[in-house]
Amino acid sequence: MSQSSSTPGQHPTSLPSAPDTGASFVVRRAARSAWVGPSGFGLVTLVLIVLPFVVFQSITGDLITFFVLVAIASMWNLLAGFGGLISIGQQAFIGIGAYTVIGLADLGINPLVAVIFAVITSALFAWPTSWLAFRLRGDYFAVGTWVIAEVYRLIISRMQTFGGPSGKPLSGIGEMDRTLRAAATYWMALAVAVACVVGCYLLLRGRTGLALTAMRDDDVAAAAGGVDIARAKRLVYLTSAAGCGAAGAVLTLNALSVQPNAIFDVKWSAYMIFIVVIGGIGYLEGPILGAIVFYGLQSLLADYGSWYLIVLGLIAMLAAIYLPRGLWGWVFDRTRWRLFPVGYFVRRTERELSG
Repeated sequence: MSQSSSTPGQHPTSLPSAPDTGASFVVRRAARSAWVGPSGFGLVTLVLIVLPFVVFQSITGDLITFFVLVAIASMWNLLAGFGGLISIGQQAFIGIGAYTVIGLADLGINPLVAVIFAVITSALFAWPTSWLAFRLRGDYFAVGTWVIAEVYRLIISRMQTFGGPSGKPLSGIGEMDRTLRAAATYWMALAVAVACVVGCYLLLRGRTGLALTAMRDDDVAAAAGGVDIARAKRLVYLTSAAGCGAAGAVLTLNALSVQPNAIFDVKWSAYMIFIVVIGGIGYLEGPILGAIVFYGLQSLLADYGSWYLIVLGLIAMLAAIYLPRGLWGWVFDRTRWRLFPVGYFVRRTERELSG
């Protein structure tokens, strides 16, 4: 009988390869190399935290947009890349998060504190929305989420409390020192991006990650195998909504105002999809790499008007044809390395045979 040593928190399982070879395979939930990527990510985060003290405000201002892109792309990748739920209506929760900050600021709550409530509000709105959206499947689900986002936009546009179609400025933060406000917004954007990435990482390393993978590959077979499909779908949908709501709140802090046609614009879903497709759908690293590429293209092509959108469309089509797994998928195929490993690790060991 083969034996395996157990390390706390890793739960190895010994799989003998053959009765007479003297070899076995130890399956571990983690390996030493698995902490290299997260450790490097933590180091980069520490550097980004102190960045406002060493660079000009214009640089940190640009990074706020980048952090928002990372956050919303990570949430869409969680929903579509791991859960198999293709949505083009996540801008609904970006808008809900933005208007939550506007509404609470009018009540005298600090807008920075209101970001936390924006997360909660977006998840609360996602709960009844999911009951309606999950009645649809496939392409109907994708179009249905877009319609739901448009309904939210029309409702907000008719509410004069929020300024109607003209939108409303953010109160309660304009009197802050400009430098302090910019730094606080930068740190909040960084916190949201890090929370989205780390949250996805922790979620996918548990049983929920296995359930999502099974559901993405074949939800009927997963349900037959005992996976609670409804619970997994609703959990990932609410998590994605909460992250998008936090991103919308940061956008409001940065712009100091909100307008329904802009914050509920379908362009946000287009950005999410482009970033994830370019970076690598189904990889936690994909949204980060895709956001870097997208932000670079946006900076280079911003002065070319409509050509900017044409070039982005061409790049997306070429990536879908020649790099269907994205840039990180191409890297992974050649290096087998993951910045955020969420799988299992197999190590071959020798065992003694009893005479």
